[in-house]
Amino acid sequence: MSIKIAILTVSDRSSRGEREDLSGPALQAQVTVLGWQVCRAGIVPDEIGQIAKILSEWADNDQADVILTTGGTGFAPRDVTPEATRQVVERLTPGLDEAMRAASLKITAHAMLSRAVSGIRKATLIVNLPGSPRGAVENFQVIAPVLPHAVELLREARSAEQEHRSI
Repeated sequence: MSIKIAILTVSDRSSRGEREDLSGPALQAQVTVLGWQVCRAGIVPDEIGQIAKILSEWADNDQADVILTTGGTGFAPRDVTPEATRQVVERLTPGLDEAMRAASLKITAHAMLSRAVSGIRKATLIVNLPGSPRGAVENFQVIAPVLPHAVELLREARSAEQEHRSI
């Protein structure tokens, strides 16, 4: 199954060109390894309005099946990616968040500090990932196995029903 993935890096410093974005390219490499398409990529500062605008545009214009954000999910005052995501999603998908935090807790106690959320806007799944390349990739690898089925369900594909019957 071909999946269109958009990747949005949320970082004040990277958006100003003061620091190289390493997380976005690390996620792109993982997406490509799975044979999926990176259809959009961008960098935005830690501003709720700007984050929400891009997430809405990408989802509303059916540009991606899944939008991955990286960065802005911690405790720092400018970490506002979860707030922007909550503004635009229509339905939350807490199972993904719980799975990522549970897996991350096996690696680091800092996983408890993640405020990442995920949800659905129209037929697009939006998932917040940590800002570090390692954390972003590790969390993506946790959810990657269920993304094809999630996309089938969002597309209302007949194949999604078949998978339910075989379980």
